[in-house]
Amino acid sequence: MGEIDVAVLAGSKSDSEVVEKVTSTLEEEKISYEVNYISAHREPEKLRAYIKENDERIKIYVCIAGLAAALPGVVASYTSKPVIGVPVSAKLGGLDALLSIVQTPAGIPVATVGIDNGRNAALLAKRILSLSK
Repeated sequence: MGEIDVAVLAGSKSDSEVVEKVTSTLEEEKISYEVNYISAHREPEKLRAYIKENDERIKIYVCIAGLAAALPGVVASYTSKPVIGVPVSAKLGGLDALLSIVQTPAGIPVATVGIDNGRNAALLAKRILSLSK
């Protein structure tokens, strides 16, 4: 598999509406991407293996997660690449996910966009990618 600009990771298929917001914007902007559904809680080894096997060919991770929203922080703990977290409004209006992502521990940076705001995640990825051109 070749180099890819953005890996879009979601913790659950129930997040597919937000995934669509990201991917449709990436397509509009002609940015290469791939999508995978991997739960940081239910499939931690699969997530770790995915990053280990693919990190060299990926430039940015967009991680979509609701509830405890561990996915962006866990991904950031395995890579030095930029990670953008997108909180999902699964419960509590998405505030639980938003707070989980923005409170990632020091040393594990995760950029965070608004609740369900996959479009802004894609546009932020575009801006990050523009720094290397």
